Amino acid sequence: MSETTQDRRLFGRGSKSRLKGAPGLAAVVAGPTAREMIRQLRVALRETGTAELRLDWLKDDGERSRLLAWLGSQHLHGASLIATCRRREGGGFCAGDVSGQLVILQRAVAAGCSWCDLEVESLRKIPLAAVREFLSPARIMVSFHDFRRTPPGLSRFIVKWRRTIQRPTRADAVKVAALARSIADSVRLLALAGRKPNVVVMPMSEVGLPARVLALRFGSALTYAPVSQATAPGQAPLAEMKHLYRVHRLDRHTAVYGVIGDPIGHSLSPLLHNTGFVARGVNAVYVPFLVRDLRDFLAAAARLGLRGFSVTIPHKRAILRYLDDCDPLAAEIGAVNTVVIRSDGRLWGANTDYVGVLRTLEHRLPLRGSRVLLYGAGGAARAAAFALARAGAIVAICARRPERARTLARVVGGEALPRRALRSEFFDAIVNTTPVGMHPRAGVSPLEAPELNCQVVMDLIYRPLETRLLALARRRGLTAISGFEMFLAQGAAQWEIWTGQRAPETAMRRAVLRMLRVEDGRRRGAR
Repeated sequence: MSETTQDRRLFGRGSKSRLKGAPGLAAVVAGPTAREMIRQLRVALRETGTAELRLDWLKDDGERSRLLAWLGSQHLHGASLIATCRRREGGGFCAGDVSGQLVILQRAVAAGCSWCDLEVESLRKIPLAAVREFLSPARIMVSFHDFRRTPPGLSRFIVKWRRTIQRPTRADAVKVAALARSIADSVRLLALAGRKPNVVVMPMSEVGLPARVLALRFGSALTYAPVSQATAPGQAPLAEMKHLYRVHRLDRHTAVYGVIGDPIGHSLSPLLHNTGFVARGVNAVYVPFLVRDLRDFLAAAARLGLRGFSVTIPHKRAILRYLDDCDPLAAEIGAVNTVVIRSDGRLWGANTDYVGVLRTLEHRLPLRGSRVLLYGAGGAARAAAFALARAGAIVAICARRPERARTLARVVGGEALPRRALRSEFFDAIVNTTPVGMHPRAGVSPLEAPELNCQVVMDLIYRPLETRLLALARRRGLTAISGFEMFLAQGAAQWEIWTGQRAPETAMRRAVLRMLRVEDGRRRGAR
């Protein structure tokens, strides 16, 4: 197969990044049978023009023959197919030697694959010039994988395989995939993408997910996403990469925002904010950062092009010490959930949880004079306590750590209660501010039914839409309020701080509610 226009765009020959409009999102097709891989390939080509066929995932050579026979009978115009049959030595499932691997790849080329990906472990045994001749006319991508760390010296590796001497000894593209143990590792990998043309960088791990999303923005020729089966740590599904993060549309002018926390996989903030960007036509993307070390994240923030970020558990209070300036109310609360990164790199913090609590509860009961129990004493509880106290409510605090409950109660002029008192005390409203009952551990409740002596129960958790706590409240005939309402209100306020525009709350609400209802439906169906 001759080189196609799609191929030239794919790896941007003569450019340090993909060309405008290039199909830089590569779908990963991997499965045990030809039938399954054909199904995945059909899905993939509806989303992108580039697909990697993981031939080593097929359970035997019979399945490979069936897949390649089908592929050879098709006319997939405009598609760029990358054949990969990674041997076990290189982190794949192919049990054969290098010669057997090359035979499989040669069959893939005959069936229509215009690219072949070979790991360095194989190319150390057979010269690249011989490989090029054997797999002609396919183009060769040399790939390096390290599933343990991000090693030093990767730029030297890229130069070695892309040196510009005699063409037969040069790779057409080089891919580096390494385990990112820190955000600093991810930044190091992204920095490689802009130095040479035709370079693919892939950070692996949940920590590395934001860099996968941003890879094309930083000049990587491709970023990968599985149709069904993840083939490397930290991969996001194809549909998510295409429709949630819109990775194929990101460019060097795209503003970057995110949410930091640990854990972070449950967050629907990316859906909320990215929906807003699309609705208002803002060239921006919002990604989730798994952050265990705030210093690691903040040191990388400027290099990643961040303009702002949300803060969730457990960093809402700790982030204060790193801020250059702070909204007075957030400083008084002692917790920040919204950070703006100024053009000079200075950090300014605010708290929109405060707005979320007020907007949500004031529609359900008159706050002045009402007695409200907050269960928990963390960052979200502090915002809720200040909001309610300023609105004239009588605030009570109960927490797993009584000393923290007493400290917060003293600051807002409220009272601290031991857990045993909840069975005999009455409140107008009870608000859970802890993460107990949050997805994926949705089957537990922070409080028991006999402790819900109130009229209104609000759970700040929004995923699932109806938590175990809210289900208990409904059974007792109480008004149950999902954390979704607060999530939407505080998120919209963040969005407006960052963009200076009015948030498209209707679109945001619709997108998140649709996702939550689908999840709840699946959960009920699984019971």
